[in-house]
This record gives sequence, C-alpha cells and structure tokens, in this order.
Amino acid sequence: MNPSVAIVILNWNGRRFLEQFLPSVVQTDYDNFFIVVADNASTDDSVTFVKQQYPQIRVVVNDRNYGFAEGYNEVLQQVEADYFVLLNSDVEVPPHWVTPVINLMESDAKIAAAQPKIKLYANKNSFEHAGAAGGFIDNFGYTFCRGRLFDTLEEDKGQYDSNIEVFWASGAAFFIKANFWREVGGLDGDLFAHMEEIDLCWRLKNIGYKIVCCTASEVYHVGGGTLNVGSPFKSYLNFRNNLIIMQKNLPFWEALYRVFVRLWIDLAAWFQFAFKGQWKFVFAISKAHCHFFMRFFKTAAKRKKNQLYFKQHTGFYGGSIVWNYFAKKKKIFSLLKNLNSNAI
Repeated sequence: MNPSVAIVILNWNGRRFLEQFLPSVVQTDYDNFFIVVADNASTDDSVTFVKQQYPQIRVVVNDRNYGFAEGYNEVLQQVEADYFVLLNSDVEVPPHWVTPVINLMESDAKIAAAQPKIKLYANKNSFEHAGAAGGFIDNFGYTFCRGRLFDTLEEDKGQYDSNIEVFWASGAAFFIKANFWREVGGLDGDLFAHMEEIDLCWRLKNIGYKIVCCTASEVYHVGGGTLNVGSPFKSYLNFRNNLIIMQKNLPFWEALYRVFVRLWIDLAAWFQFAFKGQWKFVFAISKAHCHFFMRFFKTAAKRKKNQLYFKQHTGFYGGSIVWNYFAKKKKIFSLLKNLNSNAI
C-alpha cells in the first residue's frame, strides 16, 4: 500500500472557498489519503457546512484563531499519517495531483518537503505568485520563484518542467514527511502567517534535508483568500517575518551583516511608499521593524547550532534580486545567473 497522506485544509471563515474547492479535493485519485478540515474558530457556518455536506471529512476545531502557523501546529498534533499536505482552502486540484509528488519524495530519503507547480486559478496558463515552480532566496533574504519575480508572472510554456531542488516550497500546497515535521517542531507559531513555510524549509535544509518542486503535478491557486496583496497587514508580516527568519537561520556574523543591509533596503521601500503617499504601508514597515527589535532576544533564543551560510544551500541566488529586477530590468527567472540549483 502507498504511504498514507493527510490533506489538511486550514480554514477561517472560508465557507465560500470550501464550497467551491472541496469537491476537487474529494476527487483526488490517490489510494491512501484522507482529508482534514482544520478550523481556526470561524464565526461563519464553515464547520456546519463541511459536517453536513462532507461527513467523510474529519473536522478539527481550534479554540481560537491561531493564525496559519500555530493553527496547523495545533491540528497536526492530532493527525497520524506518513505525509502531511498543507493545502490552502482557495486551491483547486486535479484528480492526479498527489501521486507524482509522493512518488518523487519516496525516491529519496533526504527529500523532506515538496510542492507541485502552483498556477493561477483565474488563468491556468500562468504561474501564480505563491510558489510558481519552486522557491528561491537571494543574498539579502528576498524570496522569489521559478516563474515569478516580484509581481511579474510568467506564462507556463513548459520552460520549468524539470524537477529541481529548491530553497523553499509553497505553503499553498505543501507536502512534508510527517517524521521530519515532528523532528523540527513544525511551523514557528510566532510568525503567525507569511514566510512560515520558508522558515520551516530553511530549518530542514540546515540539517541536511532537501526541498523539491515536482512539476508533474500542478494545482490552481486563487491567492489572497485571507489577506489580499494590497493589505498593509500582509506587508507588515512579510517585512517583519523576513527579518526574523534571517536572524534565526543564518550564522551569527552573516545574520548581523545581512539583516543590517536588509534594514537599509527596507528603508528605501519606506521612502518610496512615503513619496507616493501610501501611509498605511509606511506604518506597516515601521511597525514591522519595531516588532522585529522587540522580539530580538526571543528570536535569538530559537537559534540552533547548525545555521549554514546561504551558499551551502541549493535554491540560493548569489546576487540581489531587487537590483536585477528594478535596475537591470531582468523580469524573468531564466535571465538570472549565479543560481545554485540541482536537478532531481
């Protein structure tokens, strides 16, 4: 029998997405899976809807809204399977989406986590922002994807159909071996949401495991189902959490240098938003930096002995994606040089 797979969908007031996308998840053709809807204390009728319409689906209700990271931590303590799949509620899946990923992960004991291609639900020929064809990271902690640099989404023409080792896998459709999830303690609940999967992948890579993208599988993501792209709160989380994960996962002197540089780059963004009169985003960056320093010693206490420099990891880009994108006008992934990546 194939390894057991728990597809776990975290929900918070997302009845409309459950109604729209659960039918596709239920039709998954893998022969050893079950579905869990993990509810973060919704105030709509999400739980009632699932229990009435899908009695075969297990529902676990958290006592409050723990956010994405701690919400999954709470629920997965109660789930037993060989693999966990963290699936956003706003994702449509084709029937044959699980098998290729599990087959790839089973082929190498060092593969800890993986993602399929993440494509845009509204335009299924296009990659989607949250993951595309696998996640990378640059010298100063900026993340990007094969098929997506900043807001530029590429059309999928088969140019990224190779399975490769990447730096991070997308939390929109995140596959992980359950024993590795437990080994590193799951997601960091203090991050609440955004970049928590990158932190998890980074911790896995620091102890020698691989993160991959399986392009034989693809899913279709709406994106922004809980926080849209224009949300100041989303910006706050991204600016804050990016600094936190760099402090946590880099060697001390590397973290000191790169966080220092990153703060100045963030300041440039602060002035750009101020020049445009976008004061909500100015405040979001200021708040992010304040909270980063307020949590500095708490984050320092989470550091492990096995931080490794970026260059020791596949999925590292030895340059500045900001400089290449905005100054050199390199808008697509294939134009980038100095990428550290391995085919699988």
